[in-house]
Amino acid sequence: GDRNGEAATLNNIGSVYSQLGEKQKALEYYSQSLPLFRATGDRGGEAATLKNIGGVYSDLGEQQKALEYYSQSLPLFRATGDRGGEAMTLNNIGLVYSQLGEQLKALEYYSQSLPLSRATGDRRGEAMTLNNIGLVYSQLGEQLKALEY
Repeated sequence: GDRNGEAATLNNIGSVYSQLGEKQKALEYYSQSLPLFRATGDRGGEAATLKNIGGVYSDLGEQQKALEYYSQSLPLFRATGDRGGEAMTLNNIGLVYSQLGEQLKALEYYSQSLPLSRATGDRRGEAMTLNNIGLVYSQLGEQLKALEY
């Protein structure tokens, strides 16, 4: 009867399938966990699952769908005060915009992500965001600025 535990387990199984490269199977498990998180009112679990679904769609090259799920997870991370989840989601949205060729929009999201990564002490997240900003500047032809990042 522990629906929240069931939701978390389904989400974890989805993550394993995603890491194994079995993206459709991952989506199946995430899709089972999402309504359970919603039913139990676990907004943090819901946010994480939405972010995970966005990641799968991004990996599958379906950037618009990825954006849709990341955009649903972002306000939930903010509402629950999960600044680390918020930073990661902002970075992921930046990646999607970069892949869509919208570099200036990508920079907007990266610049929102960076201070959150720093504030939460997520050095790995900070490094990834700095690298992503550098890549955008490189794609924009601003090599010296890219080098700074």
